[in-house]
Amino acid sequence: MSQILIGKKLGMTQIFDGGNNLVAVTVVEAGPCPVTQVKTAQSDGYEAVQIGFGAQKEQRMTKPELGHLKKAGVSPVTELMEFRVENASEYKPGDVLTVEKFSEGQMVDIIGTTKGRGFAGVMKRYNFAGQPQTHGHMMHRRPGSVGCRQTPGHVYKGRKMPGHMGQVRCTTQNHPIVKILGDKNILLIKGSLPGAKGDIVVVRPAKKAKQAK
Repeated sequence: MSQILIGKKLGMTQIFDGGNNLVAVTVVEAGPCPVTQVKTAQSDGYEAVQIGFGAQKEQRMTKPELGHLKKAGVSPVTELMEFRVENASEYKPGDVLTVEKFSEGQMVDIIGTTKGRGFAGVMKRYNFAGQPQTHGHMMHRRPGSVGCRQTPGHVYKGRKMPGHMGQVRCTTQNHPIVKILGDKNILLIKGSLPGAKGDIVVVRPAKKAKQAK
């Protein structure tokens, strides 16, 4: 059974690994995630499982949502997500997924939403080098010419320009799990992960796994 969990990013800290090396880790509260719906090729045309995360008050949910969760025997949750799986028959509504399926040293991918940076120029957004700062130059942080002396003379689609930066779906790959605190549903994952404190992330086994360093 492939293991996928919804979690919450709690922040970063440092711990010593087995080799007495100081490692920067991100603390993720992963699960418990109850299974709220199972979709199979026979009933829905594809194999998938829907899971929930986080406790929610009943008055903050709609009647259809409450009925959907009650059918699966699950208490109200704040998050609902669906994931494709190879064999949905291994799951059943009401099952609870926890960090027990993961192991220390296992490589995982993290899916989250990056921090929003608002409107940003090309130097911050795309790491442009900028233009000269001296000798009377007056376009220090501007991108420069974008459509001059072309035929036809217009700006083509896809040109790197100033605009909204961040707040997009992002997947970072091959993070080793440094430590698991099963009683607290906590994963300590090496490196920084997308999003701010309190943001929702998805933890899945790495699809392009390589050996941890």
